[in-house]
Amino acid sequence: MKLNVVTHNPGKVKEYQAEFAEFNVEMGHVNREYDEVQTSYLEEVVDKGMKQLYKEGLRDFMVDDSGLFINALKGFPGVYSAFGQKTIGNKGILKLMEGVEDRSAMFKCCIGCMIGEERIVVTGICPGFILYEEKGDGGFGYDPIFSPDGELSFAEIPLDQKNSISHRGIATRMLIDELKNRKLI
Repeated sequence: MKLNVVTHNPGKVKEYQAEFAEFNVEMGHVNREYDEVQTSYLEEVVDKGMKQLYKEGLRDFMVDDSGLFINALKGFPGVYSAFGQKTIGNKGILKLMEGVEDRSAMFKCCIGCMIGEERIVVTGICPGFILYEEKGDGGFGYDPIFSPDGELSFAEIPLDQKNSISHRGIATRMLIDELKNRKLI
């Protein structure tokens, strides 16, 4: 089976390929635009994107929307994480967090998948902390400033270990379980 990942981020495709490798699922990469509705909920963004892509004729695909939700910043950047990364980046987030004691945050990943007429939506969550400085050179996006344990950043953790605890890894395993339950893989 081939499942297309609709994203501009090749890093996401690599993470999905690693998770789906044992299930004989070929992961394709579709670098395609779709409308990302402005809302407070990842699930709404994914739902509207799936409907649009399906209506445009795309089949056997998955989309995801992820966000970093920082408690001290009232959930910012949240659903605006890509915009936050482009505009203020990790250095800007660290600047906003200067002098803030509550470093708690969470990454969320909502995955929507369409295989034939089967529609699946799952959300994975990884709690953690915002570090005081960027650490590591792996991963992408906010990985150098997010730590699941307050010590190592996602950018310092090998991909297989990161996938075992990350929001995307959790959501991917939820998706795989649902695909197996529906006998699609």
